[in-house]
Amino acid sequence: MGILTRRDLMIRGGLAVVAAAGWECPFAKAAPTPVPDLSFIAPELRESARQFLATSSGMAELSAATLQASREGMKAFGRPPLGTPPFGKRSIAGPAGAPAVTLYVINAKPGARRGAILHTHGGGFVAGDAQASIAELQAVAAALDCVIVTVDYRLAPETRFTGSIEDNYAGLSWLHANAAELGADPARIAVMGESAGGGHAALLALTARERGEIPLVLQVLIYPMLDDRTGTSHHPPSPIGTILWTAPKNRFGWHSFLGQAPGTSTVPASAVPSRTRSLAGLPPAFIGVGSIDLFVEEDIGYASRLIDAGVPTELVVVPGAFHGFDAVARDTSLARNFTAAKIEALRRAFTTAG
Repeated sequence: MGILTRRDLMIRGGLAVVAAAGWECPFAKAAPTPVPDLSFIAPELRESARQFLATSSGMAELSAATLQASREGMKAFGRPPLGTPPFGKRSIAGPAGAPAVTLYVINAKPGARRGAILHTHGGGFVAGDAQASIAELQAVAAALDCVIVTVDYRLAPETRFTGSIEDNYAGLSWLHANAAELGADPARIAVMGESAGGGHAALLALTARERGEIPLVLQVLIYPMLDDRTGTSHHPPSPIGTILWTAPKNRFGWHSFLGQAPGTSTVPASAVPSRTRSLAGLPPAFIGVGSIDLFVEEDIGYASRLIDAGVPTELVVVPGAFHGFDAVARDTSLARNFTAAKIEALRRAFTTAG
């Protein structure tokens, strides 16, 4: 797994760019439907996909009517926190005129000087919470001996993109300002997120570039949700986007986040990483995605644009992997290798910056 060139990104055969993406929420149940042919899924991921589809293939599409049930259902898939490293809950001042922001701080060691991660959770912009990610983040913190702060940002549609972006930036600013208390090096901070959280991490990197207040050493974007046009004005071919996160769910998530129909010419670029005109000056990037994830094309495209802009970028595309495969099938070699590549990218960034 290495840094890809522009030429590498043009190789689309099977999307097997690199052999070796958060968990998105389950949705309100409807009538069961037959489990489809799974031959397009990587062999070691098929059983996990079969089990998921056998119990949830009839789940209704995400909508205003099913949103609350979806949020409640997602809580059932959160893993309980591990015994170590320790974590704690903090409340900090939110953006001007907004409520306080809840953070979870993992592996704080006052007096140390280590790498740090600002994490944003997944959930299609409309669901999920920071607490559900604690176990996974504890494992990352232990592997790297770093401190991690994960933000419980406000969800859409109750809060539009401007509010959640500012919540996350408040968390990043707090981490940077309180680095000594947390045992972090303010010059070695990365942002990381999965799915919608990956989209938020990309938006944080863009916001930090524009404001020039906080340097970042890496943006770790795990099957990030980057482009409102996917599933609206652009429709990836099947079987892309047929498992877990689909085009209708994506349209609802983006509509809720933007407060307007996605895929149109009036969508503000400040809300959508892929619509940002220039990506120059952003921190190095690690982008990981499965080849049949709904986001695979937009993620490859974003990686290509980062490379063209002179941003060091590592792209990992896992053949036959669907959205959230590393959470649904975390004990498979594909998931383990994917996670190891993510951790190694963070390790290199923290070591190089140090």
